Amino acid sequence: MYLARIVGRVVATVKQDTLHGIPLQWLQPVDSAGKDRGTPVVAADTFGLGPGELCYYITAREASIALWKLDVAVDAAVVGKVERIDVGDGEVTR
Repeated sequence: MYLARIVGRVVATVKQDTLHGIPLQWLQPVDSAGKDRGTPVVAADTFGLGPGELCYYITAREASIALWKLDVAVDAAVVGKVERIDVGDGEVTR
C-alpha cells in the first residue's frame, strides 16, 4: 500500500464498460511527512474522496480486487482514507 493525496478528479468521456460508475482520481504519492514523492497516478476510487484528502492505495493486480471485479482494467485503486498518521514520537493529524 502507498500513501497519497488526492489532487483532482479525472473525467473520461469514454470508459471501459466495467468501469461504469467508478470515479477516477488523480493521486499525488506522498511520504509520511506529506511531501510529494514521485509522479501522480490515476486510481479508481470506491470511497468517494475529494481533493486534498489523504488516502492509501494499492497497485497492480490487487487493484481490481479492491473493486470486487476481477475483470476491471485498473492499475491502481484507493482502498482507504487516512485520518491520522503517527510517526515516531510525534503525531501528524490530517
